[in-house]
Amino acid sequence: MKISVNGDTREYGEGTVVADVVADLDLSGKRIAIELNKEILPFDQYTAKKLLANDNLEIVQAIGGGQEDFFTIAGQKFNSRLLVGTGKYRDMEETRLAIEASGAEIVTVAIRRTNIGQNVDEPNLLDVISPDKYTILPNTAGCYTADDAIRTCRLGRELLGGHKLVKLEVLADQKTLFPDVAETYNAAELLVKDGFDVMVYTNDDPIAAKRLEDIGCVAVMPLAAPIGSGLGIRNPYNILTIVENATVPILVDAGVGTASDAALAMELGCDGVLMNTAIAAAKDPILMASAMKKGIQAGRAAFLAGRMPKKRFASASSPLDGLFF
Repeated sequence: MKISVNGDTREYGEGTVVADVVADLDLSGKRIAIELNKEILPFDQYTAKKLLANDNLEIVQAIGGGQEDFFTIAGQKFNSRLLVGTGKYRDMEETRLAIEASGAEIVTVAIRRTNIGQNVDEPNLLDVISPDKYTILPNTAGCYTADDAIRTCRLGRELLGGHKLVKLEVLADQKTLFPDVAETYNAAELLVKDGFDVMVYTNDDPIAAKRLEDIGCVAVMPLAAPIGSGLGIRNPYNILTIVENATVPILVDAGVGTASDAALAMELGCDGVLMNTAIAAAKDPILMASAMKKGIQAGRAAFLAGRMPKKRFASASSPLDGLFF
């Protein structure tokens, strides 16, 4: 039978009681209040009250005041501002544990040819990071032409059942892995026309970033430093200019090495940070994933708090009035 729970339709079997729904939502033992068909249901009736088809449940809890801090990409809200990749881990289990520790909601995956003859018992990446739990972001890593990037995005859309959100990167050369900006423009224009929601990797050039926004990309992702370098943000004032001029989310992508780099990106006002090597290449990837999560949170809090102005000379923190000498 179908019932409504906080506005969402859910399927439950005949004889389901309210306590079963509470348990199904992992709310057992938590302080909640329930309204059944616009009537308050006392706590002591949860285990006895049977539900009927088309019943309407409203379940509420107390939350802190203030505005929820989230960002939006292509109309979808995300609470975690840390996006992570899936390459370079030792095995699937480490991948899973690191992603869980990061708290990420968006996970990027590369699109590659399937390995014909692969052991059928070998786990698939999407079995480890389920699309039911994460927003999967197909990327065009390894593409050096607009045509290759477009083909890869279309295959990713087919693979994920019509998924429109993609990360576009078109590389210029294998040594620097810097973006080929001209090819990136071409690919972005065609993908936007084809109905894709494009998150685009680019260099830290404010002019290029603005043009990609004008093309219709839903997020612009300037590099902090070369991909996989771990050098951190080399041009913070360029990133700041990009942020100040943008009307779409700006996410630092590539070159982050440690949690302080992630925090700096957030302090500059970026909406998020995407990283892979910084976590996967750490001595303890799972611990580093947790550190990155905290770095993102600290940097975002500092940005919202508003830092003190920088001064050239000292300014006493203790008052000078009342000195006894």
